[in-house]
Amino acid sequence: MTSSYPKSLRGLLFLAAGLLLFILPILSQSKHITILHTNDMHASFLPQEAYWVRTTPKPLVGGFNELAFAVDSIRKVKSATLLLDAGDLMTGNPITDRVFMGAEGGGLVEMMNLIGYEGWTPGNHDFDISYDNFRKLANVSRFPVFSANLIDEKSGKPVTGKEYLLIEKNGLKIGIFGLMSTEFYNLVSQSSTLGVKLLPPEETAKRMVELLRPKVDLLIALTHQGVWGDSVLAVKVKGIDVIVGGHSHTRLPKPKYVNGVVIVQTGSNAQSLGVLDLTVENKSVTRYDGGLLQLWYQPDRKTVVTALVDSFKTEIDREYSEVIGTLLSPWDMDGWETGVGNFMADVQREGAYADVAFMNNHGIRKKLAPGPITKQNLFEVLPFRNVLATFDLTGKQIRDIVLYDIKKKPLIQVSGIQCEWKRDASGNIEIVKLLVNGKLVDDNATYTGAASDYFMGESKRYLGIDTPRMTYLNLTVFDVAEKKIRALKNVDAKIEGRIKEIH
Repeated sequence: MTSSYPKSLRGLLFLAAGLLLFILPILSQSKHITILHTNDMHASFLPQEAYWVRTTPKPLVGGFNELAFAVDSIRKVKSATLLLDAGDLMTGNPITDRVFMGAEGGGLVEMMNLIGYEGWTPGNHDFDISYDNFRKLANVSRFPVFSANLIDEKSGKPVTGKEYLLIEKNGLKIGIFGLMSTEFYNLVSQSSTLGVKLLPPEETAKRMVELLRPKVDLLIALTHQGVWGDSVLAVKVKGIDVIVGGHSHTRLPKPKYVNGVVIVQTGSNAQSLGVLDLTVENKSVTRYDGGLLQLWYQPDRKTVVTALVDSFKTEIDREYSEVIGTLLSPWDMDGWETGVGNFMADVQREGAYADVAFMNNHGIRKKLAPGPITKQNLFEVLPFRNVLATFDLTGKQIRDIVLYDIKKKPLIQVSGIQCEWKRDASGNIEIVKLLVNGKLVDDNATYTGAASDYFMGESKRYLGIDTPRMTYLNLTVFDVAEKKIRALKNVDAKIEGRIKEIH
């Protein structure tokens, strides 16, 4: 059987077929990218003791100097890298109070500039000082800052100015969008979230996939919602290849693989660098391998950030190394009532000249062993800039708050309140005695309460009541705690059974 095509046309067809056989493997050739990632660094620009190591003295780990060295070393051997951070750069060290390039904490962003970050989505703690200060931090960055579901209420635009990033590496078109946790409003004081609108993460992610997937070979969600939230996102939203996460401080030694999505997270406090190697072919991840690189401290190592790190360390040491008192008993954070919680509630009540005061357990961020208390120690225990506020409560409201605390256990500490309670034969709670400042509570009287602005913004969760009208004082919780420690010199906070069950 002979072909009906002319010889010249047959020749062209054979030539075209040969070219396709040559070109198709090139078009479908696999490409490689290495994603370097961090999250929840919490201003840990200096190395810290590796608390999990049993030797004495413990080795040091982490810090931005070691981070810079690791990133630079990997870039020298990897042909294509992408360096991302998943939020919570701020809160944890006094550097966040230092103004640099117009922003408090701006020195941290400048260090990220020098290290060569290529993308950052904010975490909730990046708003701790204020929304305005976050925008100033974003202005310090010389790399893209983006979030798809945090919107400025006035302009209707993303708080960062960008929802996503499009970038090309090693012939790969990459799309990256940022997401914030649904818990954003519960995690940041109301004053710092004013003017910020949070869009639902899953709906936002679906919109980003629809917009970006046709344009890219690799789609990354850079999230601050925790590993659980990332896993749910992977199940419910199709089209994402990789989720680089933060918020839950989860140390994933190896990536999770959920519903075809690679999920990574590095822990916290700049102690590790995440390294994820990807092979991409025909808009799909065909191979992945990842892990964590522990950033062990090496003295005398010089990097692009060394001079800036050293200058901030010198400045902070000069002010915060001062010993302000001595702790006689340990400040532990475990338990329904704690000594440190009692102390922090007491200083707020005294500092505000209030009748009662409240402190949330999660506002106390570090244990402290007996010994000298430096200003740096206190800052690490109370790293948030929480403003002290006063408000009115009736005796009946105080009674309701105590009942709510007994039933719901919202992990709060109280000051000025003493309660004895028991269960009757049916298991119902009965308040036997309730005192405010040593006197029986009068349900019809009005008392002055004190707590932080953040705490009272969450009063429904912590106290079971709606947020009352508040008066903000020109004091922070840190201020009144420091003043009290200096006055006492020796601090011996104890557990007293302020809300006690009797039988």
